[in-house]
Amino acid sequence: MTDFARHLAGLIRHEGPLRLDRFMALANAHYYATRDPLGAKGDFVTAPEISQLFGEMIGLTLLDHWQRAGMPAALRLVELGPGRGTLMADLLRAAALRPAFLDAARITLVETSPALRSAQAHALAGHDVEWADTLDGMPADAPLYLVANEFFDALPIRQFRHTGTHWTERHVGLTPAGAFGFLDIAAAPTDAPPNPTAAAVFESCPAACAVAADIGQRLRATGGLALIVDYGYAQGHGDTFQAMKAHAFVDPLALRDMTFPDIEISRGLGYSIGFFMFWLATASSSLFTWILLRPASRFNRQLPPQ
Repeated sequence: MTDFARHLAGLIRHEGPLRLDRFMALANAHYYATRDPLGAKGDFVTAPEISQLFGEMIGLTLLDHWQRAGMPAALRLVELGPGRGTLMADLLRAAALRPAFLDAARITLVETSPALRSAQAHALAGHDVEWADTLDGMPADAPLYLVANEFFDALPIRQFRHTGTHWTERHVGLTPAGAFGFLDIAAAPTDAPPNPTAAAVFESCPAACAVAADIGQRLRATGGLALIVDYGYAQGHGDTFQAMKAHAFVDPLALRDMTFPDIEISRGLGYSIGFFMFWLATASSSLFTWILLRPASRFNRQLPPQ
């Protein structure tokens, strides 16, 4: 078990089972702070990393709205969860068709990961960029042009399950063997979802609601546009809790030794190590076979009689 997994386990032993949204928040913070998760060497890929057309179309959409709004001389161009900065770089390339838009834009990336901030700075070299940990402290002093791609779907969720008689809320605890495991605890009456429909699983995301409310208030106060690309169940019904490792779905609670490695090993290095071990095993087998089947040599001839 890694240091971070031991930290989570110790927290559970000290405080009791963690509500799923808190477990997700802690795991997400550690995960994104310690690696670049995107691309072939990462765990997943998003649309901006596949084609520049995605970001360029978003840039043209913002540019069109800005022109129809009278081309305000100042605006706040904000991206939530900007990944490597690829989307923003493509967006700015397309928006450069109107240099006045770039002159008006004050670019802010809402990002907490040091690793991803470094990648964003490299991708956006030549642009004046600011970073913020949250949207909260940003002044509402100019029209807001906000972009978010697959940001909300990664926020921590609360998950409720109906037993047939009452609602329970999903927590993460420890099994007798010390592994992470799900634990459903009766939900407080004030937290329980509405009466169940056809679905026995209901999810809510308080963090997403808070961010969406903040965006709405800012747009009402300053004008602008929020372009959000995301997915999920419209009514909150269904189980969406999942995890990926090396572009494959895996058990989220089995990641204590996979998602939080003490030593970073890239996919290329992993392949190299695997090939070397395969070659070593093959060479050893061949050598052993040769030793068994080799013809007699001068070293194993019978000794002459005394």
